[in-house]
Amino acid sequence: MLANVFGRLTLSAIPYHNLITITAVGGAVLLALVIAGLITYYRLWSYLYKEWLTSLDHKKIGIMYIILALIMLLRGFADAMLMRGQQSLASGGSAGYLTPEHFNQIFSAHGSIMIIFMAMPFLVGLMNVAVPQQIGARDVAYPFLNSVSLWLTTAGALLVMVSLGFGEFSRAGWSGYTPLTELEYSPGTGVDYWIWAFQIAGIGSTLTGINFLVTILKMRAPGMKLMRMPLFSWATLFTNVLMVWAFPVLTAALALLTLDRYLGMHFFTNGHGGNMMMYVNLFWTWGHPEVYIVILPAFGIFSEVAATFSGKRLFGYKSMVFAIGVITLLSFSVWVHHFFTMGASPNVNIFFGITTMMIAIPTGVKTFNWLFTMYRGRVRFGLPMYWTIAFIVTFALGGSAGVMLSIPPADYVLHNSLFLIAHFHNVLIPGSLFGFFAGYYYWFPKAFGFRLKESWGIAAFWCWLIGFYLAFIPLYVLGFMGMPRRLVTYPNPEWHPWLLIAAGGAVVIALGILFQGIQLFISIKERRALSDPTGDPWDGRTLEWQTSSPPPPYNFPNIPVVRDVDAFMDMKERGVAYQRPAEYHDIEMPKNAPHGLIIGGLAFVFGFAMIWYLFWLAILAALGIIFTVIARSFADDLHYIIPAAEVERIENARYRQLAAAADKLQRDRQAVLQLVPER
Repeated sequence: MLANVFGRLTLSAIPYHNLITITAVGGAVLLALVIAGLITYYRLWSYLYKEWLTSLDHKKIGIMYIILALIMLLRGFADAMLMRGQQSLASGGSAGYLTPEHFNQIFSAHGSIMIIFMAMPFLVGLMNVAVPQQIGARDVAYPFLNSVSLWLTTAGALLVMVSLGFGEFSRAGWSGYTPLTELEYSPGTGVDYWIWAFQIAGIGSTLTGINFLVTILKMRAPGMKLMRMPLFSWATLFTNVLMVWAFPVLTAALALLTLDRYLGMHFFTNGHGGNMMMYVNLFWTWGHPEVYIVILPAFGIFSEVAATFSGKRLFGYKSMVFAIGVITLLSFSVWVHHFFTMGASPNVNIFFGITTMMIAIPTGVKTFNWLFTMYRGRVRFGLPMYWTIAFIVTFALGGSAGVMLSIPPADYVLHNSLFLIAHFHNVLIPGSLFGFFAGYYYWFPKAFGFRLKESWGIAAFWCWLIGFYLAFIPLYVLGFMGMPRRLVTYPNPEWHPWLLIAAGGAVVIALGILFQGIQLFISIKERRALSDPTGDPWDGRTLEWQTSSPPPPYNFPNIPVVRDVDAFMDMKERGVAYQRPAEYHDIEMPKNAPHGLIIGGLAFVFGFAMIWYLFWLAILAALGIIFTVIARSFADDLHYIIPAAEVERIENARYRQLAAAADKLQRDRQAVLQLVPER
């Protein structure tokens, strides 16, 4: 009877025997209790629920996405530190401190977290913060769907985190190749955690893609033709095209694998009519577009930062747009290069090798456009620009290695070596994470109303950059020396010094993360001194800088009319950027709603129940989701009105802020002039 109630969930699922895991679980639980205690002590639960957890405001949803991404970055980086530490010790007959099974779980969790639960939330968070304002909209097309997407992504991330304390995570790598993920080879809960975490978060990503596609295509401000959109909005448009096209393929592949594991079917087994290579093709049909899903938004951010901090229009705007479009199309024609070693015919390998080389061409176009944007510009070296320049140099190196790996014979030799790991990280870390950090520093004042303290940010930047090169350049060398990837121990003592350098690089990156935490803490503490009263701390060129920092719920009192690509710079040059409207109107905005939070919570329960064969609980959770969706569909009171008088009051307060900022700037200029000696 108890077996029917609790499925395969028993006390033995808690990893008491593993000191590292149980310490991590204990620390996470203790930290969660401390945070909950502080929220209770300061009586913030009601505020968090009403203003944040149930919010449909795209800006607050974006901030919550970014918080989730930063939390998962810490978890994913902790896994990376464990791997680097293990390999730095496991030499000369030493077994290190990780068992092979635990090591396999860690590298599987690291890849899964960094791609799906760090990079994806980070990019969607930045989209939420910036894109509606960039196109002159008050919100996204479907605010409620935005909330559902957030909480589905969070539910998937929670499943990954819970796998630490109940059961195990997958040992089959982040790509989940069959037959390793079939029940015969992975009978435990690890693969099921991986499947349901990916499946639930993937549905959220698909909904996000639909939402932002409609938002960009249907909600642009008057006069904002497609070829007047900011580059970040263009990058977001193409990214969401990829999400809508690619994520259903992953959903289908995981659904078929689920049928294999739960109902004894044979889609991907070695016998009974199954074909394990079908899974590999389906996975990488999603997987390579996913690489560009996380990179294209960063390309858009670099374009915004390069133009703003060079003080000039982006060079080659149209060619940049077409380059992103070509990358989007070609991203679906290169997936076989992920398995050149698996026995395809020479003609197939040649075709996919050529398409892989071709995708480097539009990427090169973008790189030269960023360089020409800086050429003869008045380049200001703010933190976003540091990350942009570091990206250009580092990504060029990683991309060159990618062109080499596009040659099938070269890939055949290097595919299973650390050379490929070095290349993969050499492309994805600068190509996505450096871009997200640039966007984080660029739009932080817009989201919160104060800048981040630059001195700590610069220290963090140099730790990240130096640590990155120390951590990954040795892996290129080890790849040429023949070291395979995914080794928990190794027999060759000549590899050890290079692995020690790589571990040292990871420690330097850890210092960078620590400095970023200190920077955030000090900036919050000194937020008055770092405040941004103008809403335009960088002398921005696009519409989001026309709003106050942080923006009001409605973003714009009146929807702006666009006449140029750099819409806000055009308004500043014409002297109408801060012109008061002739009149204000009532504004309708979406009301906060708990349904998205409830759906996310029930999705987590459903996933957990399916993992542990608690089918009665899974049925109840599924019925709860259906009931919540129906309840939302019957709700009529979905909006609230901000009266014109309230809009006017908010805007008048902002104009007083602008006047005070202008007076202060004038006084500072006069003080400087008085210090300059007369000639």
